Amino acid sequence: MIGRGGSYRVSRGTSFAQILKKNMIAPPGFSPLPLQPPSEFRTSSSPLHPACNSTAKISSKRKNIPNELIDRYKQGKTHAVSLLYQLSQVLQFQVELKETVTTGGITGFYFAFCAVIDGVEYKTGMGNNKKEARAKAAELALEELLPSLENDGVLPDASVGPPPLPVKETDSPALQGHPGRALIERKNPIKDQVPSAIKQMFSKLMDSYPEFSGCGGTLAAFVTQSPLGYEVVALGTGSWNTKESLTPNGRVLHDSHAVVTARRSLMRYLYRHLLLFYSKNRALEEKSIFQQDESTKLLSLKSHITLHLYLNQLPKGAAQIPSHLRLNPLSIAAWEVNNQIGLHVMVDGKVFSVFSSMFEPSSSHVVSMSATDKITQWQVLGFQGALLSHFIEPVYVSTILIGDESCGDTRGMEVAVCQRVDGITSKLPMYYCVYRPQMILVPPVMPTDVHSTQRTLSLNWTQGDVSLEVVDSLEGKSVEESPFKSGPALASRLCKAAMLSRFNLVAKEAQREELLTAVSYREAKMMAKPYQEAKSVLKSYLGVRGYGQWVEKPPVSDHFTM
Repeated sequence: MIGRGGSYRVSRGTSFAQILKKNMIAPPGFSPLPLQPPSEFRTSSSPLHPACNSTAKISSKRKNIPNELIDRYKQGKTHAVSLLYQLSQVLQFQVELKETVTTGGITGFYFAFCAVIDGVEYKTGMGNNKKEARAKAAELALEELLPSLENDGVLPDASVGPPPLPVKETDSPALQGHPGRALIERKNPIKDQVPSAIKQMFSKLMDSYPEFSGCGGTLAAFVTQSPLGYEVVALGTGSWNTKESLTPNGRVLHDSHAVVTARRSLMRYLYRHLLLFYSKNRALEEKSIFQQDESTKLLSLKSHITLHLYLNQLPKGAAQIPSHLRLNPLSIAAWEVNNQIGLHVMVDGKVFSVFSSMFEPSSSHVVSMSATDKITQWQVLGFQGALLSHFIEPVYVSTILIGDESCGDTRGMEVAVCQRVDGITSKLPMYYCVYRPQMILVPPVMPTDVHSTQRTLSLNWTQGDVSLEVVDSLEGKSVEESPFKSGPALASRLCKAAMLSRFNLVAKEAQREELLTAVSYREAKMMAKPYQEAKSVLKSYLGVRGYGQWVEKPPVSDHFTM
């Protein structure tokens, strides 16, 4: 979805894990998982990566050029960023839209991006917001690429002429004629306004339900940014899995950790805006956050809307690597590196490395992947999940804000969310990519009270809700005192059965009759073939690179019908 004005950042470097594991001395008896070396570091007997040799690069690009893609772009049916990404998939080149300058001015912030294709920088595009600047950068790159592709099917040779010089700060429109402005401290409005909006909204909710204010220490929230400002659209709290066994009816929440709860609340928000779009009412359709791609019929976020994620606590798992973990091969044992940056699971509120001997899967305990690993997954597959991907392109967050006072840097999040999936984009189906969010440390929105008596409660709210829902994380159902209750069975509005009900409603409104033939929740998910393909690629990729095997829940929890 960020393809429509967003940034497809394809990572080129080797991962942190590979650098460490390659050089460390393993303790006796240690046998690390095999790692697949990235193409940039193959042995001399392997063929050179095309980007390392101009001749190899040119010959590797002599393929059938997808003229229909170019035609749709020229007809205005495909966004420039989307076409650039599609061409990178077909022609197998690496593309990055890199931010080069951000400058302040009286009327706001100006942003500058340039397209970097196989290491070659193209002209810089500028705009009043990041999406506009990315789109302009993609358009400028395509102006140079398309004539060569259409003439001989070959990308311009990187060896012809020097690369463009980077833009100087004084060249930006924000500074022209105002040299004194360069001395003004540049402030990031996201850093201040996102936490402010969340604090205001959570305080407003707690004014009505002060008895649940102790749950705020684990708060996670999604905020949209548009010309109208910053709006909190979904939030959640919590830090536990259910103690119940997996159930086949889809009416029990198995994972109530804050970011998981907030993400499921975000999905409810997306369903609401799909119903607005398919309402056949022009006024309601204009209120929707979605627009339609005429060529694919999939919806995407409108170009002026950006999504941000706030976390009041650093998520459990690989994001919490200790600050002393450095690129010094003698600083830490290889087995400990495995435990720190590999995949993690949550069992009964405790976190375990998948490599740990203390982790023993049991049918009597619900096992969930750690919050860090789930964020890593969502930044590749999108936060919308399988069912919503029938209607919309992947939804990514452009910024992750962390309000944990004990967190001194964002290095762990960057390693876990970005570096572990370096190089996977070329293996993913169309629209999916590694979207590298900006990581920002901010003051906490709510104080963290580790001794709260409400630790096992989980709150959820979505924009448009009249009231909060309060869930007992250990039971996976709403509590009797919850301001919102769906019925006497106390099934949460975030449960799988509720999501399937919304999916069927949207499928009917969108006149997608083929989707209504699914006889179970699992079948509806498996029908989303590109999403399932991307999911399979991601989990295989993490395993091959030595981060461990993704622990799947038994499919019994998805085999239910409405």
